[in-house]
Amino acid sequence: MTAALPADLFCPRVNTRLHGPALSRIVAGMWRMGEWGMTAEQRVAFIEQCIALGVTSFDHADIYGNYGVEGLFGEALRLQPSLRDRIELISKCGIKLLSPQRPQHTIQHYDTSAAHIVASVEESLRQLHTDRLDLLLIHRPDPLMAFDEIAAAFTSLRQAGKVLHFGVSNFSRHQFESLNRRIELATNQVEFSPLHTTPMFDQTFDGLQDLGVAPMIWSPLAGGRLFASSDDNADRLRLMIKGIADELNQPFASVVFAWIMQLPCRPLPLTGTGRIEAVAVAVAGTGFTLSRDHWFTILRAARGHEVA
Repeated sequence: MTAALPADLFCPRVNTRLHGPALSRIVAGMWRMGEWGMTAEQRVAFIEQCIALGVTSFDHADIYGNYGVEGLFGEALRLQPSLRDRIELISKCGIKLLSPQRPQHTIQHYDTSAAHIVASVEESLRQLHTDRLDLLLIHRPDPLMAFDEIAAAFTSLRQAGKVLHFGVSNFSRHQFESLNRRIELATNQVEFSPLHTTPMFDQTFDGLQDLGVAPMIWSPLAGGRLFASSDDNADRLRLMIKGIADELNQPFASVVFAWIMQLPCRPLPLTGTGRIEAVAVAVAGTGFTLSRDHWFTILRAARGHEVA
């Protein structure tokens, strides 16, 4: 059974923290944009369709699409410059890939030096055809990262008006709090789904809730494994979620998004699709709340054992 979506779908907005950026509760992830086969005009249309649903926040990273996705998105903004003031642009830096696009890179590694952060932002601004990022994240923890140096780079970029807010991605609670003591961080973007519940139990979400900071969530549908994996645990979980979705007359993925967003740390899940119908299904998850019985039924299936 495929549930019908409401005709008046519209995504709410939330501040990730006090004085933090206001983002759409569902964030459009651009990681795979290079695989979508869209013309520049089709990319403009997709952005406009997202905005019509209230999805105004677009998540990038310098490395996405082998350093190509920001440029594809920037082409759309060049075609329709008025879009820029209607959206929030998020990007990440700190990973150096081996790529023909970066012939100077001789080894894949992390770089959170101030020089690399600033240079990455300058290039992202050029590729995205914009004068500022609404939010910049450090993509992954770097064993050589110096918290004071990162904070100084962030401060310099803010003073120059090139980045409005800062955050991190894939940081532990301690790493987040160490940098947050030096400069206010708006979010920690982490992997979370019914097939990857670690942040719920390793203090990541507890620590963010304590600070009043909303996490961003990548891979909320487990990279599609919730739909297609032949793993026994995934099969059991899929059947449980489908039963709840049928009972509520809601799409399967909407139930997953609703389950994630019910956490008190106020997560903002990312989509990873170029199909506006799939974005709408994610937005539909903002429109209802699961009962505690349903929520814990999914958690029990996800963990494979009773709550003890």
